[in-house]
Amino acid sequence: MTDEPATPSPPAIDSDGTSNERAAGEVQAVYDRIADHFAQTREYAWPEVEAFVANESDRIGLGRALDLGCGNGRHTELLATNGADAVGLDVSRGLLETAARRQRERGFDVELVHGDAASLPFADDTFSHVVYVATLHHLRPAATRQASLAEVGRVLAPDGHALVSAWSTAHDRFDADSAFETTVEWTLPGGERVDRYYHIYDPDSFRAELAAVPGIECLSMAVSSGNCYAVVAPAGDDEDGDSGSGE
Repeated sequence: MTDEPATPSPPAIDSDGTSNERAAGEVQAVYDRIADHFAQTREYAWPEVEAFVANESDRIGLGRALDLGCGNGRHTELLATNGADAVGLDVSRGLLETAARRQRERGFDVELVHGDAASLPFADDTFSHVVYVATLHHLRPAATRQASLAEVGRVLAPDGHALVSAWSTAHDRFDADSAFETTVEWTLPGGERVDRYYHIYDPDSFRAELAAVPGIECLSMAVSSGNCYAVVAPAGDDEDGDSGSGE
């Protein structure tokens, strides 16, 4: 295992001409604009992430762990305080600034990295664990989401596990049974509204997207608090899936 950065892959181009770089730039612009206000509303770790961390601590212990789409660092902090050598990555420099501020105020030790979830700046087999929550659904098009999931498999160690989540049609704000695309407004103090892109999965489409990605396999999946959660591993992992479902 090495911490040397991998050579970035060329940006994938979907049939509509959208590249990973363009998609990442769109997400960065939105979250840089709302970073400070958004961070104020994201104080605590999600119970599903806490359960995953506890299960994995019992299974193999936490080694070097990645919080992918770390935002203000609440889950990066959770990883660090449970013994991980934690790295938080986000495309938004504004959110990384809020994570750095949280780190200074609370005194936990993590590395914060600016980067694109679909082209990770890490070598193969770098992490024992990846926490990838509430980020995948912001990526577009489908080729970019699948590239990002493939990157999760690439950077995981052979016995590593990742927790992946995305908004689901089961969320009480939606009235739909099948996957769809939408925008959800974020309202800043003063009334400015900023649109955020979402790909909303139904559980079957979430499972199908995971199955379509070479290099990863889904060990378990559940729906909780309006989100689809999956525990995934690099393809070929012989674990039986008892690591937990994120519930």
